[in-house]
Amino acid sequence: MTRPITVGADGTAESLAAVHWAAREAVRRDLPLRIVHARPKADSDERTADAREADVQEALTRTAGEVTGHHPGLTVTTELADGVPVQALLVAAAEAETLVLGSRGHGAIVGFLLGSVGQQVIAESTRPVVLVRAADRPESEAAGREIVVGQQGGPDDSAAALGFAFEAAATRGADLRVVRAWALPTVFTYSPASMALADEAGGLEQYERTALAEALRPWLERFPDVKVTQHVEMGSAGEVLLSAAAHAQLTVVGRRAHRSAVGSRIGSVAHAVVHHAPSPVAVVPPA
Repeated sequence: MTRPITVGADGTAESLAAVHWAAREAVRRDLPLRIVHARPKADSDERTADAREADVQEALTRTAGEVTGHHPGLTVTTELADGVPVQALLVAAAEAETLVLGSRGHGAIVGFLLGSVGQQVIAESTRPVVLVRAADRPESEAAGREIVVGQQGGPDDSAAALGFAFEAAATRGADLRVVRAWALPTVFTYSPASMALADEAGGLEQYERTALAEALRPWLERFPDVKVTQHVEMGSAGEVLLSAAAHAQLTVVGRRAHRSAVGSRIGSVAHAVVHHAPSPVAVVPPA
């Protein structure tokens, strides 16, 4: 089954930027584009609801026309999905190669992403979710800008994020920077067994470099044409990754979702990158 690149559209500048990003991605991957507007069922009278639906359908048709004007060979479909927005977007994501959403990020105005809908979609989606700022432009994908991905833990811990990042780099002909942050040892960051291995490796930094190289080995073999920079740096994982991604064309981070009484929450590193990275951010669930 061919999965489309699916994008949520709600008429905002952020979602329009997301639509154009998704269209370029669909062209690169030779996939169809699906534009979805998710909305709760209206409680108003039937005539008002019909008028609102007609307006939304017209906006979707106009957006699709703008996309096909830029990409004449691209297959574009539109859909108006009624129901709870979170569930509608999660269903759309499950049927997609990637779900793309607009994001205002973290600023004076709290945007869609910081609300419960965006956060729950990111935390619960079974497919990668890419978040795009309103200021995103095609020029950001120009040659010379790296794709940046975070790696942590053992070889399997970031496998899904690495796979997404390597495929994106190969598709775009872009260089890839893989970032692994490490901290000074505490009882919480290194076990006694890890410390013993670090001593054998020649110190903590060399231990971390070896761990990164081990995690990358199968991906380097699978994507031999992707130029990779292995970036190991001491510091907070979120801060190190954000610093490395300051001029990236795409930042990729794995997801660790946590459930609580107030809903699903993503891990602290993904949370920091999603809110503060200037580039589009791909949040990739575990395989």
